[in-house]
Order: sequence, then structure tokens, then C-alpha cells
Amino acid sequence: MDFSRRALLTTLPASALLSVAAPARSPAAAPGVDDHARILSNTLAILTGTPESNARPEVAARLADIASTAQRHLTAMDRATPGALFPNLPLGTSDPNLHTTYRYLYEIALATPSPATQRRVIDALAQLHDTYYGDQSRGYYGNWFTWEIGISTHVTRALVLLRDELATHQPTLTATYLASMDAYLRNGKDGDVDLDSRFHTGANLADITTNRILQGALTGDGARVTKAVADQLTVYATVEEGDGFHADGSFIQHESVAYTGAYGKNLLTRAVQTLKLLHGTGFAPATPLAPVIQGWITHSFAPVIFEGWLMEIVKGRTVSRPQTGYADVSTIVEAVTDLSSHTSDQDAHVLKSYAKSLAQVSPSPPDPKDFVSPVTIAAYADILADPTIPAEDLVPREHHAAFNAMDRTVHRRPGYAFALARSSRRISKYEYMNGENLTPWFQGDGAHYLYLTGQDQTQTFGIDHFTTVSPYHLAGVTAPVEPRRTIPDLYGAPWYDNPEAGFTASSEAQNRYVYFPLATNTHSGGAHLGPYGTSSLVLGDDAAHAARHELPRDFVTYANASATKSWFMFDDEIVILTADVHDPAGRPLTTTLDTRITAPSTPLTLTEGPNWLHCTGPDFSLGYVFLTNTTPTARLTTVTNSRRLIRTANPDTPVTKQIFTLLQEHPPTPHPHSLAYALIPNATRAQLASYGDSPLTILSNTPHLQAVEHQGLSLLMANTFTPGPHQAGPLTIDGPASVLLHTTPDGTLSIAIADPTTRRPTIKVTLHGRDLHPVSADDDVRLHTTPSAAHLTVRTTHVNGRSLGVRLHAGR
Repeated sequence: MDFSRRALLTTLPASALLSVAAPARSPAAAPGVDDHARILSNTLAILTGTPESNARPEVAARLADIASTAQRHLTAMDRATPGALFPNLPLGTSDPNLHTTYRYLYEIALATPSPATQRRVIDALAQLHDTYYGDQSRGYYGNWFTWEIGISTHVTRALVLLRDELATHQPTLTATYLASMDAYLRNGKDGDVDLDSRFHTGANLADITTNRILQGALTGDGARVTKAVADQLTVYATVEEGDGFHADGSFIQHESVAYTGAYGKNLLTRAVQTLKLLHGTGFAPATPLAPVIQGWITHSFAPVIFEGWLMEIVKGRTVSRPQTGYADVSTIVEAVTDLSSHTSDQDAHVLKSYAKSLAQVSPSPPDPKDFVSPVTIAAYADILADPTIPAEDLVPREHHAAFNAMDRTVHRRPGYAFALARSSRRISKYEYMNGENLTPWFQGDGAHYLYLTGQDQTQTFGIDHFTTVSPYHLAGVTAPVEPRRTIPDLYGAPWYDNPEAGFTASSEAQNRYVYFPLATNTHSGGAHLGPYGTSSLVLGDDAAHAARHELPRDFVTYANASATKSWFMFDDEIVILTADVHDPAGRPLTTTLDTRITAPSTPLTLTEGPNWLHCTGPDFSLGYVFLTNTTPTARLTTVTNSRRLIRTANPDTPVTKQIFTLLQEHPPTPHPHSLAYALIPNATRAQLASYGDSPLTILSNTPHLQAVEHQGLSLLMANTFTPGPHQAGPLTIDGPASVLLHTTPDGTLSIAIADPTTRRPTIKVTLHGRDLHPVSADDDVRLHTTPSAAHLTVRTTHVNGRSLGVRLHAGR
């Protein structure tokens, strides 16, 4: 990260940012010993609870789990063999084993064991430091995260929990560990955070600084605490590029990965914990941070949670982990519950209502036993039991979220949610790392996920979806008919190891070409107007294939298919247009219109009409309307695969699923192919038959212009892809753009315009019509009317694909 990127922190004005970074007290009343003690007491309350919380019956299961986990680890320690503290965790070359060993010791300390057991943990910590951690020349192998964040988190918490016993048993061990933890902060500067480092951003920065706050409190080092708080405060600012939360609600980590559902979730947790750690101390920021965090929950998290399920499009490599979806939301509910104690009464009511709604709508409600803090468990129980708190979602029943800064879209209606993943030169095609998400190749190529209301999403999506569905046949994907090999299969390791060529486990080259490669296309974006929206994408190769001739000869790359795609999202229909489908290499291609999994015994009925297909099961109904001469093939197959197929650390658990696939084959031909169809969630057979007199009109489906008109909604949506003028109904659009036009019965016309390339300085659109009078316009829109048209010039510089628009009225 370069310095200019830090200058993009724009959540607050410069003066407000300065006040946020300042301590709450005047310099004459600087934080002191009492404040350090308060941080430590706050930490103990978070981790182990309070006498009041721990007396609550709702907390008993969590306390029992803490105790049983500690006892299990202690018993295992008695069976350890030389070279390990715990069975099956040999030390010396495996950083995951060392990380897990430290976690086990922290979990023993968490149970507030007897002084004898505490001393046993302290002695084990000393042994680990002397033998496997303290020698800087031997450490720092494997993943950087292990050494800069993972181990430090467990050690720091253990030192807090064992502080009193350490003072008498090994009084120098805390200082010894702090010196080593500083030394392992190798992506920092002088043993401290470096805000210019690409490793010290977003959730990673929050993790590091939270550890350093606790370390400073342990040693009475107020300067360390003050510096750590100031560093962490930078993550609360809205960014215009790269890691962090963006103005449209997007969250990015690793500079280009759409990651709200993993690293974003971790950052949310750390941010709320910081409020709790600093509460009542002189280190607390002068400007309240709770409103910023509540904004994240409202605009970034809530739209990607459907009936208690966290969507796949924002989870990166973690989609391949067994505990995803509903379990992810438990972490968010915990943060929401905690935040409600640090806000105004009105905001607290809204947050509590949301927490209650997630508990009520989810087939697998959050399990408080999984919460970190016993105090939070008690507070959550109070929310659920309070009859004055209604259960209310933060997302309207009809909602369209255009997360163009991270190439994601979510479209919600009563009965369903449609989630779409794209990619570009700004956003990675996928994330693979450390043997996780082994077959990710097409997850950012227009893959979509259609969540239907009232369903247990674990039976349709989650880990078993990726385990059993072919990676080449993800819903919405156009892919070559060509097998690809995983990274471990290609190179015999979780990464491509070639230090001479710049490829090490955590190198920039590894990130760029292996872990999360960008796409090569510039066109990926869309516009939205109220609850309606459109998205578009031009498929491109990934960065590795584009750099094929610059990379080592043994580095394997793959070429993608070529196609131009648009999604038009209405109420009952999601219309998908695909044009210019071809392969420069002459390979056959497939486009998967949709894919769903069910249990093998689930009866599915497929009914065909003249231009539609109806797929029904016991608890769902889906319709597909073919708007051109599309002739896809519907397939029902049964597949059994191991969960280890998509993640090397997964148990070798076989999963058997029935798979419904609607597939269009594209044999090699001299002429490109095209498709036009509509997904109809919760469709009835009568509804599908009515599309003979369809309200939908395809105005164009070419690589230059894709446009659809919905007469029933008086909506016209268009995506343009090439330079020059494009005509779509009464609109003339100059160059690449996404445009929506809505007409109301009283003659009001609303236009929304966005730049899907994020690179155009301006976009010009002409609306042809008589007597058009302006009603309102966004600041970045210049409007000029003539007797026969309205001419719009939209300034799109530095708006990151955001929709801008005007309202006009036809007639005097």
C-alpha cells in the first residue's frame, strides 16, 4: 500500500479524524494506571464473564463448554510425545501446529483453572518460547499470519488471563514474549504497525492493534496503547479503493477480494471488542465510533444475510469450510448485541430488533454457546425475552444492493434473494489459499445464487454445493469444456514455490497469480433505481494467463471463454442476456443457466412448455422462460464427492446430492452464440404459460448493447459496452454505461446512470421526448432540455460505479 492510499480515508472530515485519533482526556489528564487496569478488567469480563452474567442459566452451556474444552486439552497434554505438547501436533516445521498448540494453551487458561494448572500453562508457554518460538532465525516459516497475528492473539490473551500467577511464577515471561511478538511483526516498522504495509490493513490491522492494546495495558505502556488505538482508528474511515469499507457498502481485503463475510466479519468483531475494551478509560476515542459500526451492519452485512444465511458471494476461500452460512451469522449477531450497549436508545432498539429477527427467521438460529463472551450471552437472552422488542430486518422487503466497488450485487424480494459475483481489473476472480477453495476458477465469472424463502440453505448451498456441483457448471457461468487442475495437484504444495522467480508463500507474485488473481476486463458494473437494478460483465482471462509469457515455464495458466453478459432484475423476473459467446482457442463451451442440489431422495418434477421449463420439489418451485431460441438441456444426476475435494483440511466426508442442471452447450462454430432467458423464482405453471404474452421485450442482445423493457413495470434497462451512440427505446447512450428509465402514470420519468468501467470521466445520455421539465438532479448531473429531448451529462470520476440520476416530468 502506498501513502496516497491512506489519504483516501474519507469517512469523516479531516478535523473529525483528528479528534477521533485523540484520547478523550486532555494531555494534562493522560490515561494512567487505572485505565490500564480497566482495560484488563474489561478484557476479563469479555473472555470469562462477570459474577452477574455467569450466574445466569443461559450462560451455563458456554461455561461448561469452556471447562470441558480445557479438561480435554489437559488430558491430551498427558499423552504428548517428545517434540509436541499435544498429540498429533509435532512442532518445529509446521506453523499451523504451533498456532494450534498456542490456542489450546489459551483455552486451558480461559477456564480459570487452579494455580497449579495455571503454572502448568505458564511453564508450557515458557517451553514453547525457548524451543520453538523465541529463536528468530528459526521462526517465521509458512504463513505470515501465523506469526504476526495468530500466535500473538492467543499468547496475548493467555498473558492477560494468567497475569496474577505470572507475577509470582515467571515474572519476566510477559516481557520476553512481548519482545518476540514485536520482532515477529516483520511487515511492520521497528516492531510496530506500519500503515503503509499491505499486510497492515483492514481486519489484519484491527487484529494486530487489538493485541497491542492489551499488551500495553499488561505492561503499563500507555504509549503502546495510544499508538495502537490511533492505528486502529484508520480502519473506521470509508476508503475509495483497496482494503476496508467503501461508500456503497462493499468490503475488500487483500486489496481486491470481496470479503464482507469473512475478514469483514472479523473486523466487525474486533471493532466492537475495541469499544468494550476501552469503555470507561481515557483511551476511548473522543468521537463515537458506534454510529460508524452500525452503518457497516446496516449497509454492508444485512443485505448479504438472507433469513439468517450469510451469502457465498462475499466469503472468498471460506466457502469451502464446513461451518459456513448460518454459523457465520452467529458472529454478527454477537457483534450486534454488544454494539446495542454502546449506542443511543433509539439505535439500540433498532439493533436489538435486528438481532431478534435473525433468531426468528433462521432455520438454524444463532447458538449463544458459540459467542465469545458470557456477558453477551446474557444480553442476547434479554433481547429474545423482551416483548417490547419487535423482530425487524434492517433490509426492506424490496431491495437492490449494488456493491459495485467489490463487483457484487444482491437483489431481494419477498420470497427470494438473488446474489451475483463478478470480477474485473479491480476485483479478483476468486480466492484460493492454503489448500482452501481448491476449485474456484469461475466463482467470479457471473456465478449466481438464488436463495428461496423458507428453505434450509445448507441443503442447497454451502460446502455441499461446492463439493458436489461441477466447478465448470456453477449457475450463470460460461466455461470452456476443459479440465483444470488444483494448485496442490499442479505443484505438490499449497502454493507455487519458486523463490528465484519471486514466488514464496506470502509474496506479491503469489497473491497476484495464485491466491486471488484479478481479471483482465475493465467492464463490470451496473446501475440501480430504487429497488430495481442491472449488472453487466465482459468476461476476461485472469491476470496469470494474461502474463503467461512473463511467468516461469512450469507455471500453469488457463484461458477463459469470451462473452458479454447482463442481468436485469425486476420483481418476479431476473432476465439474463448473454451475447458473443465464443472461444478464441476453438474449444467447446457451456453456459449453465442454473444449478441446484437436493437430497438424493428428493422428488423433482420437470415440466416443459413451448418456451419455458418448470422445476418443482417438495419445498420449492422455479421457472425458466426462454426469450429467444434458447434450447438448454435439463439434467438430473446424482453425485458423490468428498468434502476434501474442495479443501485439503476438510474431513474425508462423502457427500451425495441430486443435482439439477440447466445447461446450454456451445459447439465450436464460426459465429458467436447468444442466450436470453428469465429466472422466475417461486413460479407457478400458469404464470410461466402467461409469458406467451410476456411483459418482457428484448430490445437488443449484442456485444454492443443489451437492453430489456418491462411493460408491466414501465421500466427500461440497458447496458452498453462499446464506444459510440447506442439506441435503446427513447434513450441514446454514448459509450459504455448502465442506464435505467422508469416512467410513472403521472408522467414522471426517473433515470439512473452508472459507469460499469469506473474509468470514464463523463457519460452522456439523451432522453428523447417532448416537454420534459426537470424535477430534481444529483449534483454530478448536468441537464439541458430542448423542445424534443433532455440531454444529460453525468460526471462519473471518482464515484466508483455509483448510480447518479435525474427526475423529469413530461408535459406542462
